[in-house]
Amino acid sequence: MNVQTIGVVGAGQMGNGIAQVAAGVGYKVIMVDIAQAALDKGMATISGSADRLIKKEKMTEAEKKTLLGNITTATDMSALKACDLIIEAATENVDLKLKIFKQLDEIAKPGALLATNTSSISVTKIAAVTKRPELVCGMHFMNPVPLMLLVEGIRGMQTSDETFKAVRAVAEKMGKTFIEGRDMPGFVVNRILMPMINEAFFALYEGLADAKSIDEAMKLGTNQPMGPLQLADFVGLDTCLAITNVLYDGLGDSKYRPCPLLIKYVEAGWYGRKVGRGVYQY
Repeated sequence: MNVQTIGVVGAGQMGNGIAQVAAGVGYKVIMVDIAQAALDKGMATISGSADRLIKKEKMTEAEKKTLLGNITTATDMSALKACDLIIEAATENVDLKLKIFKQLDEIAKPGALLATNTSSISVTKIAAVTKRPELVCGMHFMNPVPLMLLVEGIRGMQTSDETFKAVRAVAEKMGKTFIEGRDMPGFVVNRILMPMINEAFFALYEGLADAKSIDEAMKLGTNQPMGPLQLADFVGLDTCLAITNVLYDGLGDSKYRPCPLLIKYVEAGWYGRKVGRGVYQY
């Protein structure tokens, strides 16, 4: 499975990050989103990220030009029909992802690999809506993609060894460390991370300390670079709640029950940094 052209579905913070790292190592990338404004914003984000790398002397102007030249954009999914690998990076919503994979299965050429960047949803379930389930797997990149070194590789029950080997090779070419996790709710990272974030919300909800103190306690007491509430704002509180619900529904254990305060923040539209208001104001 020789991957040369990669499609990315979604131009948001995960999608444009995946497009950037893929294009940066020489892959031809086609980034698709339903809105041209989202594509324009995504390309501006990639350009700004490259500028910061230039400032840190980790990239040259010539390398930035090549990177940007490797990316084309489109609002029509049919633009992905020649891709060897298509990575879905849409919102963490199971119905949306199933809909996208049904579309991709119709559009993608025979033999093309389909990967999902889901952080918690069953890869087996996603693969089952296609006629090529053996060519579907999970590639869970971390945010921000250009800086974070991990990719969680997740096999669906149907994923072939050849498919998994191919996506591992792609991730490693991107400079990522690839670890294999089981197709269980939350996989590895979020199975551990989201209960910690949810518990931080319970600590705030129950008045153990204010938000800043909770974050400072975890930063200084456990040597984390970012406190759990600040991290939740960075991830997106809507995403945190969605993943926590996947854990709660998928595992049926009350310890994964979403904190009522987290639910209220999401109901208020306070999703975090991306909207200017979450636990903190930005």
